[in-house]
Amino acid sequence: MSLRINDTAPDFTADTTEGEVKFHDWIGDGYAVLFSHPKDFTPVCTTELGAMAGMIDEFEKRNTKVIGISVDPVEDHQRWKADIETVSGSTVSYPMIGDTDLKVAKAFDMLPAEETAGEERTAATNATVRSVFVIGPDKKVKLSLTYPMTTGRNFAEILRAIDSIQLTAEHKVATPADWKQGDDVIITPAVSDEEAEQKFGSFERILPYLRKTKQPV
Repeated sequence: MSLRINDTAPDFTADTTEGEVKFHDWIGDGYAVLFSHPKDFTPVCTTELGAMAGMIDEFEKRNTKVIGISVDPVEDHQRWKADIETVSGSTVSYPMIGDTDLKVAKAFDMLPAEETAGEERTAATNATVRSVFVIGPDKKVKLSLTYPMTTGRNFAEILRAIDSIQLTAEHKVATPADWKQGDDVIITPAVSDEEAEQKFGSFERILPYLRKTKQPV
């Protein structure tokens, strides 16, 4: 059964490059990004982990922790860090899970239940272990994305999505296509015109069901 938005993210205990992690306890009262990669020492993933390392301060500003995962052992992750820093100039400071028994990958439906662990696994056999999950303080899945092997992930887009998720969790608004911080937002249909005026002041009615207003502070 695949994970859906608002499902509770699986809890687990795993070894990482920063020691043992109990996932729900590690998330605490903030947000978390769990992002997976098919195999250590592979080209696209090396650039991705470096990009994430260079942006980690932006995630921390949003009270969002980051954790990586592959089905390779923690010892390989530790060695891989040097290559990642060579490519990106950034040091990996976030934990990376060693999921050698495939337990986490299967729990998040990144691999079929019948898959078996082993050193013979290649990036191709782990192709679906290339996902991103954003998880909220309530431990529920807020966003999930799965990418093909040859397409590097856009972590700026993940930051943008987190901004929207956090904003719309606090206010009765939604964000339109291509929205970014500071742009106008959409007032949700559940809010009456009277309530909208009280909450947001003036707003623009574009269609009977589409009202825009300034982003709440």
